[in-house]
Amino acid sequence: MHFPLYIAKRYLFSKTSTNAINIITIIASFGVIVGALALFIILSGFSGLRSLSYSLLDVSDPDIKITSSTGKKLLYTKDIHQILENNTSIYAFSKVIEERVFLEYNNKNEIAYIKGVEENYTSITSIDSVLNTGNWLDKEFSKTAVVGNGISRKLSLGILNFGEPLSIMVPKSGTGFINPLNAFYKMNLQVVGVYSGTEEFESKFVFVSINDARNLLHFKENQFTGIEIKLKDNLDANLFSEQLQEQLGSKFKVRTKQQLNEVFYKVINTENFVSYLIFTLIVIIALFNVIGAIIMMIIDKKSNLKTLFSLGATIEEIKRIFVYQGFLLTFLGMIIGLSLGILLVFLQKQFGLFMITQNLPYPVEFRISNLFIVVVTITVLGFIASKIASSRINKDFIEK
Repeated sequence: MHFPLYIAKRYLFSKTSTNAINIITIIASFGVIVGALALFIILSGFSGLRSLSYSLLDVSDPDIKITSSTGKKLLYTKDIHQILENNTSIYAFSKVIEERVFLEYNNKNEIAYIKGVEENYTSITSIDSVLNTGNWLDKEFSKTAVVGNGISRKLSLGILNFGEPLSIMVPKSGTGFINPLNAFYKMNLQVVGVYSGTEEFESKFVFVSINDARNLLHFKENQFTGIEIKLKDNLDANLFSEQLQEQLGSKFKVRTKQQLNEVFYKVINTENFVSYLIFTLIVIIALFNVIGAIIMMIIDKKSNLKTLFSLGATIEEIKRIFVYQGFLLTFLGMIIGLSLGILLVFLQKQFGLFMITQNLPYPVEFRISNLFIVVVTITVLGFIASKIASSRINKDFIEK
């Protein structure tokens, strides 16, 4: 066995002559265990939150969205249809009409967006999976709508309330004099479903059939505000959007789900990185105990080190003894901390030990990448701490 490693193992697992050093070593080990546990739990928690947030975006946003680069309206031509129809990477696509509107119900008013969608829209997003009341739009019934929880609460709006319809109004376009008594296009709709989602999403849209939206906004047959696309699994959305942009030209804007929610993605990633830095700082503070424990061990073993030096051990070999000792102390603490962390993550996933709400357990996700990050972080920091502590050893220190 390698000489410095053998001595390091003996020093690590044997009691010292001073009980205080044993206590300091235990405290240092405990600090590393807690640091590794906390860092892994936090990273797993943020992974769970990220996955939950992304799943909510799967409901609200398509993989790819095409809009006009100039103005709101997009002319859907045979050329565009041919490009989308022949693209083997596309699972489904749907044309949509969106516009800002005024909502009125029982003398209550709200500003939202109407979104006219085609029959296959549920193939683009999983909006129908988050309906908590009622049903999705049915092609057999016209002038029906699905609204978000936020809109429903603000307007005290229920479903299938045939006594009082939801009124949707949009200002008439044009120039010149407009009669204030007839300044809006208006349509009355019956609400057949209520969906949930992010706070912004469930307070934003009123979904209607594309024909109802076209009639309300007076769009032509080939006029839309966007085309939403669902890609086949395991496709690179960024690469696809670049290729589609080249095919469609500069008259159109092709954006991915990430580009549609750029601020949201930045906030999630920034929070994750900042949390990692904060808990890495906690690990660094815990490793000061490791430095202290090694220095105390060096002082306690000074007579042994003098004997080793007299027997022919070099200063570098003696230094490596305590580098290995610190590394082993850190590594063992990390393994125990990670084992506890992995156990807690699986218990949380299985039993929901910690809850955000009564029905929603705090989301966590086990990822090998998080495991790798913790191992690399603590291993590197533990090695640095050991090197700092062992740098105290020199010839003068041993011979004194």
